[in-house]
Amino acid sequence: MKSFEKVSAEELNENFIDLIGNKWMLITASDGEKVNTMTASWGGVGELWNKNVSFSFIRPTRYTYEFVEKSDYYTLCFFDEEYREKLAYLGKVSGRDEDKISKMGLTVVKDGEISYFDEAKYVLVCRKLYKDDIEMENFTDMSFGEKIYAEGNLHRMYVGEILYALK
Repeated sequence: MKSFEKVSAEELNENFIDLIGNKWMLITASDGEKVNTMTASWGGVGELWNKNVSFSFIRPTRYTYEFVEKSDYYTLCFFDEEYREKLAYLGKVSGRDEDKISKMGLTVVKDGEISYFDEAKYVLVCRKLYKDDIEMENFTDMSFGEKIYAEGNLHRMYVGEILYALK
C-alpha cells in the first residue's frame, strides 16, 4: 500500500478542468458495508460558502447514487493515464452486476466512512454539504437542457466541502 501525503486542496496546484473533463475521476462512496464507484467527467472544484468545495453530478439511475445518498462523505479520485481503460470500464459497468472494482484490480482503502483507491494519484476527500436536483425548467437555454437531457434522467448535484486532499 502506498503512503499518501495529506495536504490542503490548494497545495495540489492542478488544472481540475483538465483532470475532471479530460482525464476523468472516480466518485466513490461507502454505504457502511460495501463501496461503489463510478467514472465522471462532469464536475468541478472551487470556493463556495467560504469553503473549498467540489461539485459532483450523479444520475439517480446510477448505483453510486445510492451510496452517496447514504454517506456523509465521498471521494474524488484522480489517476495517471495508464488507468484510462480501467476508468472507462468502471464508467460502463454497474457495481450492481459485478464486483467491478476487484475485476479492475483496484485496492480500496477505508478510513472510517471514507473510501478511496490506493492506485490514485490524487484524492479529494469531501463531506456533503448540499444536494439538489437539476430541473428542466431552470435551464436558461432550454435548447441546451433539452439536448443534454433528451431522455430525462436528470442529475443530482452534490456540493461537498473538500476536507483535505491526498497525494
